[in-house]
Amino acid sequence: MISSHDNQAAPSTWPTLAGTALRVAFGVIWAVSAALTWTDGFADHYVGYLHNAATGQPAWSAWWFQMWIALVTPNVGLFVWATRIAETLLALALLLGFARKITYVVGILFSLLIWSTAEGFGGPYSVGANNIGAAISFVLIFAALIVINLRAGPSPYSVDYLIESRWPSWRRFSEWNSRVPLEQVQHLSWRVQGPALAGVLLLVALLLAGLHSALNVRSASPAAAAAAVTPLSLASTQPIKQARDARLPPLQPGDSVDVQITSSDDTVEIASGVQYQAWTFGKTVPGPVIHVRQGQTVNVTLTNRGTMQHSIDFHSAITPPSLHYVDIMPGESITFSFVAKVPGAFLYHCGTPPVLLHIGNGMYGAIIVDPAEPLPPAAESYVLVQGEWYTQQVSGTLMAGNYEKMQQIRPDEVVFNGAAFQYVQHPLTAKPGDLVRLYVVNAGPSLWSAFHVIGAIFDKVYPGGNPAQAIDGVSTYTVGPGEGAVFDLTLDEAGHYPFVDHSMAHAVLGAQGILEIATPGEALAKPQITKAPVDENAAPPPAATGPYTFDPAHGAQLYGTYCAACHQPTGLGLPGAFPPLKGNPAVLNADPTKQLDVILHGLHGEAIDGVSYPSAMPPFAASLNDADIADIANHERISWGNQAKQVTAEQVKAVRDASK
Repeated sequence: MISSHDNQAAPSTWPTLAGTALRVAFGVIWAVSAALTWTDGFADHYVGYLHNAATGQPAWSAWWFQMWIALVTPNVGLFVWATRIAETLLALALLLGFARKITYVVGILFSLLIWSTAEGFGGPYSVGANNIGAAISFVLIFAALIVINLRAGPSPYSVDYLIESRWPSWRRFSEWNSRVPLEQVQHLSWRVQGPALAGVLLLVALLLAGLHSALNVRSASPAAAAAAVTPLSLASTQPIKQARDARLPPLQPGDSVDVQITSSDDTVEIASGVQYQAWTFGKTVPGPVIHVRQGQTVNVTLTNRGTMQHSIDFHSAITPPSLHYVDIMPGESITFSFVAKVPGAFLYHCGTPPVLLHIGNGMYGAIIVDPAEPLPPAAESYVLVQGEWYTQQVSGTLMAGNYEKMQQIRPDEVVFNGAAFQYVQHPLTAKPGDLVRLYVVNAGPSLWSAFHVIGAIFDKVYPGGNPAQAIDGVSTYTVGPGEGAVFDLTLDEAGHYPFVDHSMAHAVLGAQGILEIATPGEALAKPQITKAPVDENAAPPPAATGPYTFDPAHGAQLYGTYCAACHQPTGLGLPGAFPPLKGNPAVLNADPTKQLDVILHGLHGEAIDGVSYPSAMPPFAASLNDADIADIANHERISWGNQAKQVTAEQVKAVRDASK
């Protein structure tokens, strides 16, 4: 009797040998990749790789990256270990030729996952782009290994071959071509196999190197990943615990003032819950405010307790820099004096090259020189030093400086007195009718500030802080890097008056706060808002038709149109302005009434998860039908790691009807 295998021609040895060479070479590449996953840098910047990949991607793909970022961020340890184990097992399976059928399929799926997440689909694509991602080439190699196995059958150069010799049923896990019996598998002599394997391995290595170069594969380096994570994306939704005291310190009496300043390396808070490894004067950023009177002699002693050389440069001084603004090494001190001849609001900063790096890392502060003939007395005087943070992630919520961002002027935060939004959460205060004086110094290092108090016109603006230059009737005044100005204003009506850098891109990065004008013990009045008369000619929202079925694509589109500008595509909102939807209790609640009521009728003045937001949520009841509202609500309930029960159009209708 003739076996069905007898008609199967014995396969050629060369495809088997070529497939083995390709598999082993590919296994070496995976082994190198797996080894790199066991480094500390990989674990520290794992989330950063996703942020880096998401940068510049088209809007339609934002949900995909944000889903993975939201999923990975709270479980980063689990994903790091899963990636390490997966890559290590794939490398071993390829090198040994173990369970090849399963290995090749898992390898394709895992490579596609890497390509679509950490490699950002090989994009973003633009004119002239030729990078399609390394992982997609891995998919093609795994596919080639499957084709070779289909053509050549079992490989004698694999662990699978040894296992199949004892347990033939193992073939279901190892072979795509199970028709070739093991006894028909041919072997070349080692005198032929050795040189052939070496030649094929060399050829494969050259081909892979050429493929890597041709594809211009982007390397998601730890540095790029760390730079992609911003402090505001890591900031807590809770207010910063304690804002810096912005009050102007009192003058010191006498003809001279002794100023002792220490430079050191310190960790400071730059957003709620986010720390930064800074270089500081006096252990804070900005450094301590120095308040002197015109004509006083300022005796400065700078002591370096840091880890590198530093210096100090006073914009209020007329003195030779070659004598006094010199670098001192750790453990050294320098003492010098100058007379504060010119009144104003001035910057002091480290002048050690590169100055950009030293100021960018926090080495700056304000010195206020009162004029010999005092300005009209102010009831409240505050000092606001505007600065910029250019960051990269060290680990978790700990950040450090990024000099490349400083050079390119790509700040992650623009702040008053060192921390984003701190005076939104902890307002500066004064009473109605009080004269309030704001000393504003722009430390830069690079951005101009358009200082403005919303709802106010300044009584006086003193450019440079010099009363001889006073102007009035100004609502916004520009303060350049290294400059200062003094702003006087009197506000008779109680309320909240936001102050901002009116370069709005700076304001949304943290350069905003609130001046609260209130009589102690009296509550602030609430806005008198009434409903406008119904426009009888306005078209009602189109009615939903048919039974409701959640349409994820439509929900994402509606969210992008109506919600993303405030709550952001990430669902994280804007700290101090708009609340996050990721993890929002109303969104996660099994009872959707609160969420639907807010979407339908809006919200203003209500604390969310213990945090108050000044911006109002507009109503959408008049412009969206029940199915639209349900699609938006469901999009919020399944995005950014949220996992909540879906709602129906009928539930939306019930909430809508209940308000009539």
